[in-house]
Amino acid sequence: MLRLTLRTLLARKVRLLMSGLAIILGVAFLSGVLVFSHALSKTFDGIIYGSTPDAVVRAQNTEEFSGNGTQSAEVVTPATIQALAALPQVARADGDVQGVGLNLLAKDGTLVGGTGAPTLSFNYKGSPNMAGQQIMLLKSGRWPTATDEIVLDQHAAKAGDYRIGDQVKLLAPFGTLERTATLTGTAEFNGGGTAGATLLVFSTKGAQDLFYQGKDVFNRVSLTAAPGVSQQQLVDAAERVLPAGFQAVTGNKVAKESQDAIGKFLDVITIFLTVFAIIAVLVGGFIIVNTFSILVAQRTRELALLRALGSSRGQVTRSVLIEAFVLSLVASTLAIGLGLLLARGLAAMFRAFGLDIAGNVLNLTGSAVVSSYVVGIGVTMVAAYLPARRAGRVAPVAAMRSDVAPERTSLRRRTVIGGTLLTIGAGAAGYGVADSNALWIGVGAVIWILTVAALSSVIGKPVLLVCRSVFARVFGAPGRLAGENALRDPRRTGATASALMIGLALVSTIGVLAASLNKSVDDLVNEQFTADLLVQSPTFLPFSTQIGDRIEGIDGVGVLARQQLTPARYDGGSIFVTGADDHFADIYTLKVLHGTSTISGDEAIVTKSFAKDHHLSVGSSLELGFLGAQQLKPKVVGIIDASTVTSDVTVPLDQLTKVGVQRQDTSLSILLAPGADAQAVHDRVDAAAKPAPIVGVYDKVEFADQIRGQINQLLYIIYGLLALAIVIAVIGIVNTLGLSVIERTREVGLLRAVGMSRAKLRRMITLESVTIAVLGAVLGMALGVVIGTLLQRALKTDLTSLGLPLGQLLAFLVVAVVVGVLAAVIPAIRAARLDVLDAIATE
Repeated sequence: MLRLTLRTLLARKVRLLMSGLAIILGVAFLSGVLVFSHALSKTFDGIIYGSTPDAVVRAQNTEEFSGNGTQSAEVVTPATIQALAALPQVARADGDVQGVGLNLLAKDGTLVGGTGAPTLSFNYKGSPNMAGQQIMLLKSGRWPTATDEIVLDQHAAKAGDYRIGDQVKLLAPFGTLERTATLTGTAEFNGGGTAGATLLVFSTKGAQDLFYQGKDVFNRVSLTAAPGVSQQQLVDAAERVLPAGFQAVTGNKVAKESQDAIGKFLDVITIFLTVFAIIAVLVGGFIIVNTFSILVAQRTRELALLRALGSSRGQVTRSVLIEAFVLSLVASTLAIGLGLLLARGLAAMFRAFGLDIAGNVLNLTGSAVVSSYVVGIGVTMVAAYLPARRAGRVAPVAAMRSDVAPERTSLRRRTVIGGTLLTIGAGAAGYGVADSNALWIGVGAVIWILTVAALSSVIGKPVLLVCRSVFARVFGAPGRLAGENALRDPRRTGATASALMIGLALVSTIGVLAASLNKSVDDLVNEQFTADLLVQSPTFLPFSTQIGDRIEGIDGVGVLARQQLTPARYDGGSIFVTGADDHFADIYTLKVLHGTSTISGDEAIVTKSFAKDHHLSVGSSLELGFLGAQQLKPKVVGIIDASTVTSDVTVPLDQLTKVGVQRQDTSLSILLAPGADAQAVHDRVDAAAKPAPIVGVYDKVEFADQIRGQINQLLYIIYGLLALAIVIAVIGIVNTLGLSVIERTREVGLLRAVGMSRAKLRRMITLESVTIAVLGAVLGMALGVVIGTLLQRALKTDLTSLGLPLGQLLAFLVVAVVVGVLAAVIPAIRAARLDVLDAIATE
């Protein structure tokens, strides 16, 4: 029986090839995501452990990667470093100057980095990591020694078009805006390149000149343990000589903090990509079900003959499952190899966004291989199980019939069960809307999508009838026959359309959410953007106050309000605090729920949600911890509605300076002087801000466009990833039509015999394909619009307005028609090439 099964499989290798492609694409994407995710972790782990010493001394209330471009005023002196170095537990103590907010400009003045991976600025001191190796590896040239020398990473040097000996342009976060330094070499972290980060390495004196106005001070100390001394012993010894406001932390803890902080970001990427991989595998599963159902139907007489010759039901069922197993094994093996190529493609895509993955870690792992085989084989076997059981139930007497068309059972039971599931899904979604809980809507959406896929033959019948009527009027007999063919086996048509339906349901849902987000942004900007011009970084990075100083003196600028956003600690967690100057109230009017929005001295205003979460009221006192041991204890004088121009806590700007926060600006809001020419002032402000390419100058329309641009950029990435599901769905349509042509060989021959031309035959097959695609598109878009609308209602606090992307939905329908035409090319050509006499003689 096994030999017969394998021979049967080889005899139908062309038929199964397209099904294999569905498995290959879905599993390949999953394999690629697993390889890429592992490479991400390995890259950052290599950098973290390759750049972390045995222990560090740092300001209190700080963690790795917790800053937001804020420079601490807390410093240690050479005397403290000498005291640390004198400890018997310490082999060496190196003072670190880790600067924040410095940016690299290319030769042409454009920004290098700064929009993806961070720009890291620090001094070179040659200290070792936990493994006793050098933290930095020199790739060319030499390390900086003079105050005006710099070393860059290789990627930054190339992106900036710099060579050794060139004058490198720098954009300072405070003080003099534009700086230069001579490039003396290129370097990278030991253990993993740079992961896309831009490295700016200075001599110790050069870093001190940039970040501490030439003072001989440091904001961190790297400690190397003496032989035989553990990290904890090293920390305990260091704690005894540290000044107030500083703490010693083991290298393992620093590495763990770095992994946790970066891990949150990496987890988002991994989950994001894995979701699309699961969708691709799920869509492929629908195609497997449909393919094996058709194959079983076409082999009814063959299977009945096996039963008549003595094969048991179990043997017949197992023979089909063995076919599925062999197919999935071969397809999964090919998919794993293709997944490695896809991983490299993903790495190239993310490299364009500033996240560089080390090439030497983009390799297949045991877990990726095992997971790919488990998913590929498992999904295929599950999908083939029902067709296999149906094969085992073929009666031996069917071998004696001339007509072996499979008997179709009533759709009544399926309709009843499907209606019940749709009701359950509606209940879950309704609860999600009432409770503003998107998770429950997601549960309902999954139930709906799977149920509509199963009921597509019933729900989609009106669509098929409309297509038949329209095609008959427009294309005549080929159009009517195409419609009849689609209606002949609604189960098969619906199952084929389901794969496309799933993809377009997701695409339409995302489209509705994106349109709603864009419309909400427009409404929010119209309501809260009361400034005439706004100057800020698209990524909310702080910048030098020198930019505001330049703008302040421009003719036509009436009022200039400055804001600074900085991280702080409150109630054991991290928050952001906004510092606002006295002109803030001249431009923005906040919606006050309790108290006042006017603040001065040690006063603060908080948002309603923050007050609720922390049980605050007017008169409550806050204890805000900043870098080092500095604290602010302002009194709450007002509770406001959440606003885009403030964070949860807002204090007077001068209070941040009192606790050692380096003065920078995060945004500048401008009101024009009465009678000023808006465009002329805009141009002058643009010119004043031009030396700092990290910031942009926006009026109300430009600000909304800039936010919409970011939303649409993410939207296009999502559409690109979902395109894989559409491609798999196209393969499903091609597969179904190809098998259908084989099944209807005699019918095709008779049509040709009675006068149908090859062109009309191709047209009939094409219109049948378009009918399937339109069915999938209509069901998918209708479902997507409903799900997207419900999600908007559940998220109405953030998505305040509902937007329907009518233009995109129309484009999706056009794409579906194109998909149908393309999917029909091969089956239509094959049908037209059939020899008439041979086709008629086929049984």
